[in-house]
Amino acid sequence: MNSFVHKTLVVQLQAGDTERFPVLAHLGYDAADPFAVTVVFSADGRVLARWTLDREMLGEGLLRPVGVGDVRLRPVSRGMWDELRVELLGDFRPDGGRHHAVVYAWAPAVAAFLRETHALVRPGQEEVRVDEVLAEIIAGS
Repeated sequence: MNSFVHKTLVVQLQAGDTERFPVLAHLGYDAADPFAVTVVFSADGRVLARWTLDREMLGEGLLRPVGVGDVRLRPVSRGMWDELRVELLGDFRPDGGRHHAVVYAWAPAVAAFLRETHALVRPGQEEVRVDEVLAEIIAGS
């Protein structure tokens, strides 16, 4: 049985005061880490950023505003176009501000990706293998 889901979407990135421009978002889900969705943003063959998001929060962000801190999600409707707005706050800059980007993804595509992840591991059925996690922590000490 396949324990991975991968999907590449074209999303719109808005960094700072710039206009939106298209980039690729490579979404990944591994049933071995059932709570996490990894997103790698790329353009022109270069990786721009890599983020790990909470799968449940990603789903909730399609319905209502969620998140505090570095990641905030909310649905946005632009006429007939439903989007997921993902606000990402990065490292601090030398001037004291923070790197900031907003990504807009077509909401039905994100929902379809999440349905595929739910086919692998249903919400509420996630398991954390505590012994394995502790062994990794101890090995890294």
